[in-house]
Amino acid sequence: MLQGIARHRPAGMTAFLIIWIGQFVSLLGTAMTRFALTIWAFQETGQATTLALVGFFSFAPTLIFSPLAGALVDRWNRKLMMILSDLAAGLSTGALLLLYATGRLEIWHLYVAGAFASAFESFQFPAFSAAMSLMVPKSQYGRANGLVSLADSATTIAAPVLAGVLLVVVGIGGVMMLDVVTFVIAVTAVLGVAVPQPKRSLEGAAAAGGLWQESLYGFRYIVERKSLLGVQLTFTISNFFNSIGIILIAPMILARTGNNELILGAVQSALGVGGLVGGLTLAAWGGPQRRIHGVLLGFIGSSLLGLTPMGLGQNVVVWSVAAFLMLFFNPFINGSNQALWQAKVSPDVQGRVFAARRLIAQVSGPLGILIAGPLADRFLEPAMQGDAWLSTLLSPVFGNGPGAGMAVLIVAAGLLGVTSGLAGYAIRAIREVDTLLPDHDASLI
Repeated sequence: MLQGIARHRPAGMTAFLIIWIGQFVSLLGTAMTRFALTIWAFQETGQATTLALVGFFSFAPTLIFSPLAGALVDRWNRKLMMILSDLAAGLSTGALLLLYATGRLEIWHLYVAGAFASAFESFQFPAFSAAMSLMVPKSQYGRANGLVSLADSATTIAAPVLAGVLLVVVGIGGVMMLDVVTFVIAVTAVLGVAVPQPKRSLEGAAAAGGLWQESLYGFRYIVERKSLLGVQLTFTISNFFNSIGIILIAPMILARTGNNELILGAVQSALGVGGLVGGLTLAAWGGPQRRIHGVLLGFIGSSLLGLTPMGLGQNVVVWSVAAFLMLFFNPFINGSNQALWQAKVSPDVQGRVFAARRLIAQVSGPLGILIAGPLADRFLEPAMQGDAWLSTLLSPVFGNGPGAGMAVLIVAAGLLGVTSGLAGYAIRAIREVDTLLPDHDASLI
């Protein structure tokens, strides 16, 4: 009886869409909680460093545990890995809700809860990405990844608006309670569908070994393929500078507007609209035939047309336009890159390879986050006040007062971020990765 039920569970593209809907609902709840807690944390401390540390502890464990998670994803059931990741995120939010309801919530609790959820999140990306490779036809990789980007962007639009309303109606506790419910929906969606396990390939057989050996396999795989390594190193450059700029957007806007939640919400919604339009475009189009163009041109456009004017702006109109442009290019960057790797790497080793790929690309992100807060709070913010030397030099462009120092750093990060795309085009192994590397061997043993 149970086997009959399992056989009739949705599979293929239908299963992917069901999981995608569940993840979209969960992302919406998480984004609302993040928005509410960002406001709470900044009101409690008034420091960019606090928000930077929240971002660091919510991100760094994902990278630290990625190699181990990738090996376990290839060994274990990928459906189980996705469920465990969602459950851990739900428990994290539930703990914060309990602390807030009892009047005991402190800033350091956000660090601990973020780190706990982040450690389990290291399983989500390689498990879902590898499962998608088998659920979706290769010709539809670009569109499917466009839908994933679409979900991220739609939550960015809706979450600030919904959170702003719900904060008035039900408060922070109510927002977090809804977030817990959305995790239940996400887990139910995964439980209700068939998630395929890959058949063993020649590459998978050669990679078999102890857990430590398999954890390192993804790095060896990438290092042996210089084009793939080069692509990920361009992400390392981009993520370093982007992390510096992006983590400062919310505190800069709050500082320059006297903690105006509506303006921050409007800018964050504009971020989502840009990503939504980009995601819709990618889902409809499928992306460029040479996927590397989506990656490298996306880096240049997002940094030059988005992050740079974000720092130069001093009102909600400029910030919103910059936010739109910054996120418009993200689906092309991430969707094109994801489709590239799904086509080149055998499905039964994608867990390990994708985990290593993520670590290489994003290891610089936490470093940028840690640098951004103290550099803004201790150096640039004081230097852009009153008659300070930097203020005298740059105030005609950036103004002065609270938030001006953060704006200077955001612009610097945007201009430097362009180098990631330019470096990729300057190196043949990167700009011709689509043709230099064949798609993965489909023969199975």
